[in-house]
Amino acid sequence: MVGDGLFDAYEHPEAFLKNFKGFLHVDGYEGYHDLPGVTAVGCWVHVKRKWVDALKVVPKEKQPTSQAARGIAFCDKLFHFEKHWASLTPEERREKRALEAKPVIDEFYDWVGSLNALPKSLLGEAAYYAVSQRKYLENYLLDGRLEISNNRAERSIKPFVIGRKNWLFANTVGGAEASAIFYSLMETAKENGLNPYEYLTRVFRLAPNGAGVEALLPWAVSGHV
Repeated sequence: MVGDGLFDAYEHPEAFLKNFKGFLHVDGYEGYHDLPGVTAVGCWVHVKRKWVDALKVVPKEKQPTSQAARGIAFCDKLFHFEKHWASLTPEERREKRALEAKPVIDEFYDWVGSLNALPKSLLGEAAYYAVSQRKYLENYLLDGRLEISNNRAERSIKPFVIGRKNWLFANTVGGAEASAIFYSLMETAKENGLNPYEYLTRVFRLAPNGAGVEALLPWAVSGHV
């Protein structure tokens, strides 16, 4: 905790990721930024959403030639590249990004810097968000294995979010922690190509017979289920 009881944005991310070193796909939450040993990789979908919001307040007849539409077009061009490069190897993708995506990003930020949008307007907020997140948004260029957005992570937590709207709350802190662990385990199993039911069946069969936790984690079980 910090002054006046305000929550320290870094406290829980730093504790949870204390042994992690490497790239981390994130949204714009500052708690993930500047963690020791972690390179935060920003999300271009979040950038695009800001321009989409700005476009909504533009009269329909002026939308196609608006600044908001141009912001969206820059983002769409980057997404088009990624779709076109999906079958490439990570190294080939990294090289393509350096040659083709990086110039587009530079042009985008030159354009953003030339905007004279009011700071509290939706256009101004879109520009501010893009500039403030630039350091993290460009990090996907560093490695061809990285993605241009954190959509995969958001899709993984969607079942939990939908469920939360139904059950409204957890009865105890322990129950909340248990459900978070279970959901994390199931989504990790999916990311490792496992069928959750078959994975749990294996865990429940082996755990009573002395199998260690490390041997039962999804990445250790992958290929055996």
